[in-house]
Amino acid sequence: MPPTTRSAIVNSSNSSQVLNNKKIITAFLLLSLLSLGSLLVVTQSYADEANLYAKNYKEQNAFHLKSLSTNPDTKMLVSNHKDDDNISMLEGGYDMMGSSGFDATDVPADLALQHAKSIKADTVLVYSKYGSANTNSSKLELIKEAAKKGGEIDAKDLVEEPTKYTYYASYWAKLPMPLLGVHVIKLKKQADPDDADVAKPLEEKGLKIIAVIQESPAAKANIVKGDTLLKIGDVELAKPDDLFAAVKRYQGQTVPVELQRGNAEVKTTVALNASK
Repeated sequence: MPPTTRSAIVNSSNSSQVLNNKKIITAFLLLSLLSLGSLLVVTQSYADEANLYAKNYKEQNAFHLKSLSTNPDTKMLVSNHKDDDNISMLEGGYDMMGSSGFDATDVPADLALQHAKSIKADTVLVYSKYGSANTNSSKLELIKEAAKKGGEIDAKDLVEEPTKYTYYASYWAKLPMPLLGVHVIKLKKQADPDDADVAKPLEEKGLKIIAVIQESPAAKANIVKGDTLLKIGDVELAKPDDLFAAVKRYQGQTVPVELQRGNAEVKTTVALNASK
């Protein structure tokens, strides 16, 4: 066989071997990446299972809210005034994404912040309050009670138990500036005990405002928390869907608004934002 032919055969054999090696290396790398991906998924699953804030998280609604930022600088606030905080957050232009609630022994608040970051919340509010524990005083009461009755005490009742706390966290996302800027509820009237038809549900007129977003069109029109919205433009407001429809219909326009403040009916105008 001529040398040139032999050289070509050897080169072909080497090329084939190199190609096979590349395939093996590629397959190995893919397997490694898949293994790493599986490990990361398992690790995240374990982290969520170990984190009671993540394990007990429930979304507030089906909209899957999250921060407008792709990488939010999540803030954590520890407080004991949940109802007031909720109103403050609504007024600040936030909406609740969801919450976590559970009873447990000592759980660091940092775990709430960790979960808040994982769901891309802008802010997490954390609360805890004393739950229960089998303290020395409670054990002493058991002993006294047993002594009075001449009974026996179960040894398990005298074991020192760790203190339990009730934990709660709410997760919030900042929203774009709204068209109007109010949060409302539909109130039921108190039943009149002298009314023969007390079983019949009665509804208050209009929609009660529980929060007004700062710097919103509603705030600029001096609409305040506690007012009752009665009418926007030509739309009577009997239910929240009516408000949504009216704001959508008149967006970008200045419209007359009728509301009730205390016992007085007030008329004003609001320059609604337009959707972007």
